[in-house]
Amino acid sequence: MGTIFGTILSFLIVFGILVFIHELGHFVMAKLVGIRVEVFSFGYGKRLFGFKKGHTDYRISILPMGGYVKFLGEGVFEPNRPMAPDDFAAKTRWQRFLVIVMGPVMNIVLALLIVAGINMVGVNSPVYQDQVPVIGWLEPGSPAAKADLRIDDHIISINGRKTATWTDVEMAVSTRPESVLRLEIGRGDAVLRVPLTTEKRTKYDMGYAGFYGKVLTQVQMVTAGSPAEKGGLKAGDLIEKIDGEPIYFYKFIPTIEKNPDRELTFEIRRDGAPMSLKITPRKQGQVGKIGVLQAAQSITRKYPFFAALGQSIQENKRLMFLIVDFLKNLVTGQASTRQLGGPLEIANFSYAALRMGFLALMSWIAVISLQLGVLNLFPIPVFDGGQLFVLIIESIFRRDLSPKARNVWMQIGFVIFVALIVFVILNDFVKKLPNGWKSILPF
Repeated sequence: MGTIFGTILSFLIVFGILVFIHELGHFVMAKLVGIRVEVFSFGYGKRLFGFKKGHTDYRISILPMGGYVKFLGEGVFEPNRPMAPDDFAAKTRWQRFLVIVMGPVMNIVLALLIVAGINMVGVNSPVYQDQVPVIGWLEPGSPAAKADLRIDDHIISINGRKTATWTDVEMAVSTRPESVLRLEIGRGDAVLRVPLTTEKRTKYDMGYAGFYGKVLTQVQMVTAGSPAEKGGLKAGDLIEKIDGEPIYFYKFIPTIEKNPDRELTFEIRRDGAPMSLKITPRKQGQVGKIGVLQAAQSITRKYPFFAALGQSIQENKRLMFLIVDFLKNLVTGQASTRQLGGPLEIANFSYAALRMGFLALMSWIAVISLQLGVLNLFPIPVFDGGQLFVLIIESIFRRDLSPKARNVWMQIGFVIFVALIVFVILNDFVKKLPNGWKSILPF
């Protein structure tokens, strides 16, 4: 019951903030240009409760799948009808454009401000993510190994797009399961073009290649009385070599396990200073253990306000391109619907973020807010972008669409909206089935 309550609570927190900010954008801009707001609702459908102030009914509605603001005259397509000065249709197209676009803009601004705030506070992040993508380890039998990639290969680009960091590589690979990627590889003085066919992993069908960077191992915790403690290893130590051989994160545990009861020389770095330690893994079962909790090397980054904002713009811009790229791959069949998250998945991730702490929850809100803002700008009738598209068309031809055309457009939007809601909810359930959609579809 605690998990169910926590999941519902975290979903309401995340979704409530996103919907409120989005609709607040519409609301405030409408007030600024003099449009009467009749309804400000969290949720759709039947009104549950609320209050009325001035001309506006502030309400909570029965279906918590979003929210809306309703303007005076909005959706009424009667020709030559009398209009009050604060009627939505009485305003210029530019004023209506500003009112509609401000919802998605507020979501994007929220993402920018949250990430900027986190950058100012400072959080731990893996060092390798911002490093040049040079391969430090290959999983045996992986797609990367089968493609004859090698240690020290530099991944210059994937599918013609430059990969400046490992983050760029991870994004390019994870969004393309079971796809052929065209890699441009720097090997010594030569530049090679290598095809690599990804696999899919996890229930989300994430793309997998099997190459990793030169990720150093950092000690997070040392068990009392363990070989690591007896050998002098401490939390925060950075492990660079074992017996003179560079040891990256993915090779650390296998190396320890293969050497039970054998003294190993650890070359580490502590507070920037190099040190050498002798540690003998203790045999447990058939493998060696030294008694540490390890993680990829991380660093705490803090920025002053303007630098934090600039970094936030770069991070959100990169994620924005990823969203657009993913949708394109989804339409072309290169991305899996398992990577889509509906309300159930959002609720689960929200609860996980809530348990991880305030900063994790805020980071999650920023990610979802950016996605909501970007998706709402697409020219689909059900989204704000659909209304913006109509306004742009009307501006180009300098005439309003006919009432019949507007009604058809709205009906198409309603059908798309219902279909999307049904699909994303079903998709969340289907992802739990062993064969996904194949488990329920007869073809």
